[in-house]
Amino acid sequence: MRTPFTVDQFLEVFKNYNQAVFPLQILFYLIGVFAIYLAVKPNSKSDKIVAAILSFFWLWMGVVYHLIFFTAINTAAYLFGALFILQAILFLIYGVFQNKLSFRFHSDRYGIAGIVLILFALIIYPVLGYFLGHVYPSSPTFGLPCPTAIFTFGLLLLSAKKCPVTILIIPFIWSVIGFTAAFNFGIVEDTGLIVAGLFSFSILLFRNRILSQPQKLNFSC
Repeated sequence: MRTPFTVDQFLEVFKNYNQAVFPLQILFYLIGVFAIYLAVKPNSKSDKIVAAILSFFWLWMGVVYHLIFFTAINTAAYLFGALFILQAILFLIYGVFQNKLSFRFHSDRYGIAGIVLILFALIIYPVLGYFLGHVYPSSPTFGLPCPTAIFTFGLLLLSAKKCPVTILIIPFIWSVIGFTAAFNFGIVEDTGLIVAGLFSFSILLFRNRILSQPQKLNFSC
């Protein structure tokens, strides 16, 4: 797919964004770590707080990154911004108001996969980008769409409940769209986005099917 902007223009958007919002990137990392803490040490309100955190991140990306910065080089960012804002609303509806999301770490395959994606988003993604020449401020930091979408998939894999399919659609679509950056501009770290999207979407649908099956009663002594 041919993009309407060059790699230099793309990286310039990151630079402009990072310089404009600094030092909020540090705060975003702290918020991300807090969400992880709540998933590992849950309490009666932790599920709603984590859902609210995800809602905030997607609203921030939709309004600040897409509508304010990315629209300077890509008119499609208006559509992206609207989708990200809708995703923020979905997290509020399902996670805060309806309490249909649960973020609790369990040492099963889902929990381990979730932690791997979270660590990739927070640590491996920026380190890999640095060694590939994507140096701050001209690099996607946490709080921007690609690493934050990976982080979102990681948290959703920690859910102890069925994950509403509706809440997976926009992150999955973005995982496909965002991957074009890796393909067209050599941003290799964004390959993790398409991997996270394909893996998480399929495995969460599989788990939903398992959780939908009636549990057999065990009458053995």
